[in-house]
Amino acid sequence: MNQDISALEYALIGDAVYALQVKEYLVLKGNIPVNKITEKSKEYLSAVNQATFMHKMLEEKFLSEEEEDIYKWGRNSHTHSKAKNADAVSYQVATGFECLYGYLYLNNNKERLIQFWDFIRTFKGE
Repeated sequence: MNQDISALEYALIGDAVYALQVKEYLVLKGNIPVNKITEKSKEYLSAVNQATFMHKMLEEKFLSEEEEDIYKWGRNSHTHSKAKNADAVSYQVATGFECLYGYLYLNNNKERLIQFWDFIRTFKGE
């Protein structure tokens, strides 16, 4: 883990990477109007849904020990912002989710990001 990068900085990157992954998936599904893509993406991108995905990953023991440690580091970081549409616990869990996504991305673990995405899509029934 790069000690020069904070958990919240990893989460910032993870948020962008995950949003791109979701939107790329929706665009490549085919002929969907942009406003529908934006609406559909909320099913993946909201803090509440990210927290649901993370809880399922933890329940299924999908994460390695290192990944779980990084998730907890992000979850326990002190954010200075409040969630618009989520309770504080879901927001913290989502921050941990995004931190882990950012960590995997910045450590060039694209294969694992694909596995995460496959897990999430399968969980959602897509």
